[in-house]
Amino acid sequence: MQKEERIETLIEPVLGAMGYELVRVQLSGESSATLQVMAERTDRAAMTVDDCSKISREISAILDVDDPIDGSYALEVSSPGIDRPLVKLADFERFAGFDARIDLNKDMSGQRRFRGRLEGVAGDLVELQNGDQRYRLRFDEIRRAKLLLTDELLAATAVSEE
Repeated sequence: MQKEERIETLIEPVLGAMGYELVRVQLSGESSATLQVMAERTDRAAMTVDDCSKISREISAILDVDDPIDGSYALEVSSPGIDRPLVKLADFERFAGFDARIDLNKDMSGQRRFRGRLEGVAGDLVELQNGDQRYRLRFDEIRRAKLLLTDELLAATAVSEE
């Protein structure tokens, strides 16, 4: 199990009990490592600095006991933001109708980077529409994906925060 997966396993239940959903865990750097924990509220209200502080205190205590990271590291807790990463298959379904950029691990028809409107999922395939082109991308081949900042996304975010 990779360190990031181990950390997810440790903190996800605690975040859930606190009313948050884990979006992503990312560990970067060698000598000065940074552990980024991205979370959002399960009620979909906007994250506050207080939310991030609460999460930081709770997971710091867990990580101090289990100690899954060798050496020192900086812990960063944040919200996913408007142009959020799409990490789980459910994210692609939840954000259907919005524009996204998807990078694959390997070429598909001579292409690794795709942009377009998310059309949802079918099994383990992410459906993406770009003009008259429709792509069906295997979820397990997606290296990185994120929502693109558009007027539609901003408007939807403003409505959901009211």
